[in-house]
Amino acid sequence: MPRSKKQQPAWLIKHSLTIVAITLLLVWIAGYIILGPRSHLGAFFGNAIADWSGSVVIILGTKVFYEVGSDESKPVRGHKRNPIHEFVHEHSLLLFIIITGLGWTALYLHMSPDGKWGQVVGNIVSEWGQMAGLVFLTKRLVEIGSKE
Repeated sequence: MPRSKKQQPAWLIKHSLTIVAITLLLVWIAGYIILGPRSHLGAFFGNAIADWSGSVVIILGTKVFYEVGSDESKPVRGHKRNPIHEFVHEHSLLLFIIITGLGWTALYLHMSPDGKWGQVVGNIVSEWGQMAGLVFLTKRLVEIGSKE
C-alpha cells in the first residue's frame, strides 16, 4: 500500500547525510580561509577539506552514478546497444572520479606545493586516487564482516 504524503519522510531527512557532509566541508573551508596552514588548527582544516570533499563525492556519486560489481553503487539497469555507451554507463562512478581527479591533478601541477592552497589540492589529489582505488578494488575483492 503506498504511503500518503504525510507519512513519507521529509526531504531534509532523506538527504540529511549529504546536507551534513556538505555543511562540514564548508566549515572546514571557512576555517582554512580564516586560519591558513600556519597554525595546527588551520593545517587540520586543510586536511579535512580533502577528506570531506572525498566523502561528499562518494555520498553523492553512489546516488547518481553506477559502478557495475560494486554493492555500494546504485545498481546498473538496462543495457545499451553501443558497447562504448554500455561501458560508460556501467563504470560512470569510476570514470567520474578519474576525470575529476585528472582535473585536480592539472590544477595541482600549476600550483606551488608549498602555497596555502597547494597542500590542500595535493591532499585532494591523494584522496581522489584513494577513492578510485577503493571503487576499483571493491569490485573484485571482499572483506569478511563488511556489507558485501
